[in-house]
Amino acid sequence: MNNVHPVDQRLPLGKTFLYGLQHVLAMYAGAVAVPLILANALGLTTEQLVHLIDADLFTCGIATLIQTLGIYNIGSRLPVLQGVAFAAVTPMVMIGKAGGLTDIYGAVIISGILVFFISPFFSRLLHFFPPVVTGSVITIIGISLLPVAVRWAGGGNPTAENFGDISSLLLALVVLAIIIVIYRCFHGFIRNISVLLGLVIGTVISIALGQTDFSAIGQAGWVSVTTPLMFGMPTWNIPSVIAMFLVMLVIMTETTGDFIAVGEIVGKPIDKNVLTRGLRADGLSIFIGGIFNAFPYSAFAQNIGLIGLTGIKSRFVVAGSGIILIVLGLFPKLAALIACIPAPVLGGAGLAMFGMVAANGIKTLSKVDFDGNYNLLIVGVSLSMGLMPMAVPNIYNHLTGALQIIFDSGITIGSLTAIILNAVLNKNVKLEDVPVTKTDDIHSVVSVDVKEK
Repeated sequence: MNNVHPVDQRLPLGKTFLYGLQHVLAMYAGAVAVPLILANALGLTTEQLVHLIDADLFTCGIATLIQTLGIYNIGSRLPVLQGVAFAAVTPMVMIGKAGGLTDIYGAVIISGILVFFISPFFSRLLHFFPPVVTGSVITIIGISLLPVAVRWAGGGNPTAENFGDISSLLLALVVLAIIIVIYRCFHGFIRNISVLLGLVIGTVISIALGQTDFSAIGQAGWVSVTTPLMFGMPTWNIPSVIAMFLVMLVIMTETTGDFIAVGEIVGKPIDKNVLTRGLRADGLSIFIGGIFNAFPYSAFAQNIGLIGLTGIKSRFVVAGSGIILIVLGLFPKLAALIACIPAPVLGGAGLAMFGMVAANGIKTLSKVDFDGNYNLLIVGVSLSMGLMPMAVPNIYNHLTGALQIIFDSGITIGSLTAIILNAVLNKNVKLEDVPVTKTDDIHSVVSVDVKEK
């Protein structure tokens, strides 16, 4: 057992289920957000929306199994949970309004095929991700996710009249405190399910406070079978395919950052072969998504923090999450039960999980040499660019097409900034090329202070 890497360890079935369920509870709200947004934008019926959600969960589970378990030379075989790529929402809405769902699925299918075949070429860009870039990217991923947790903590809908009320914020903070106390006071299995226990206890508290609505369970059906191509045969429109493929290139960049983040956390550095297999799995999953009336899938960054927080690195645990998601897609009442977890409860857990992603990025940056190079400038500028759309969401409203997609994603623009600046500034850099500052005394004091501690 000691010779087996933690990523490849198989845990007892009971623990695998609970750890896997913890991942599902943490990502569920994000997983169903895209079909809700798309259905609302395209004016779909309630019946169509229910089918989209069921198909989404079912396909999400399949995509996760492909990524974690692997098929031949497909799949990273890392604890990476697959979810809907949010970057694809805007182009899908645009395509859907122009040509309907069949145009969306046609573009998704072709894009999946293209992603699959260009993966070996895209993975050659891995050498553009040295520690200064990976640390910056991981930090940006974590910080970019925090607004999601904040919105959950406030009630979920920023436009609602009661958003940010005291009861919601207090419930989120209580859940966060519960997770911290469990993590601090317990060890082993109990500590590892601290997020799950926080979600369960928080939901019980919300029931006592009358903040939980279970009406959706009664309205949901018992069984739902995902029928391929339910909305008709896909149609192919060249501009739609081009638009979707450009988004896939953005998603591949984000996914590369996610893989690197997971690799850092689990202690299994990503090489070109692993990245190629992981991106191929994305391409296959995107193709399957188009066939099963679902969406483009990629690594779900929300769950990276959970791995860092719990220390459970087994890919078979995340594979268990995939099986749970498939079951939820087949039995809507179970999915509706999980959907009853109040947003503030998720917000409390999200603050802990997403903060851990950023903390791992800072940990990676702590190993970077900042002397005799331009690394400090690279980190500072990439963080600034990555946080701009988070600080002011409408800053890029006047951009259109691919530019808006790239700049609106803090993870993408931050990653590209770090990659480009490192390639330009640190290429053949020499110590004498860097201006000398008068901070030697400060560095020596800090160095002595650290050694004494």
